[in-house]
Amino acid sequence: MFKKRLKEGVITNNPILVQQLGMCATMAITTSLFNGVGMGLSVLIILTCCNVVVSAIRKIIPGEIRLAIFVVVIAGFVTIVDLLLKAFLPALSESLGVFIPLIVVNCIIIGRAEAFCQKNTVGASFIDGITMGLGYTVVLVVMCLVRELLGKGCFGGGLIDLARGVTLDGTGTGIQIFPSEYGASILTLPVGGFLTLGFLFAAMQYALKKSAKKKELAAKEAAQDGKEADEQ
Repeated sequence: MFKKRLKEGVITNNPILVQQLGMCATMAITTSLFNGVGMGLSVLIILTCCNVVVSAIRKIIPGEIRLAIFVVVIAGFVTIVDLLLKAFLPALSESLGVFIPLIVVNCIIIGRAEAFCQKNTVGASFIDGITMGLGYTVVLVVMCLVRELLGKGCFGGGLIDLARGVTLDGTGTGIQIFPSEYGASILTLPVGGFLTLGFLFAAMQYALKKSAKKKELAAKEAAQDGKEADEQ
């Protein structure tokens, strides 16, 4: 079950590239690996916790006010994560700014609560939160790497430092691959988020359509072989 859910969360039903949810923060904060990893893990933790709680109380939630209750649950966990970041990772909290509180209205979390958690068990909802959170985090990390590498000629900004290794204070200089003046600086600007996400959308849709065609062709060949076997 976990492998199936993981494939759905990361590939076939990815919350960003397939469901097209949570794109505002995705384009805004993916300017450094520090931001991408921090935001991704924050959403993963909040999504998983909210999934578990919503699933646990799903049978006692009145249908008329379920969305309001979902928002209250989400807001509670967002507040906890926001305060923890301010206490232990102030640099990340300052870098992400308003996008941590805005997780309260993130369509990914509300959508999973509405579409999955209120219909499934706590265990299934826990796995769904982990896999969907991983899918979200993977896209953020890929966008950060692309925008940093092609835009500034480095990767790992804020998180990696050659002298100190992995850092959590947001001061890591990253690993410079080529001089920044040769990078496409437009990718580090807000429009770069749109461009990068657009290319990832196109790549994902191409891969999914190609996979669907292969499955369709394999099914036709299997049906044809079965027909020939019956005739013999």
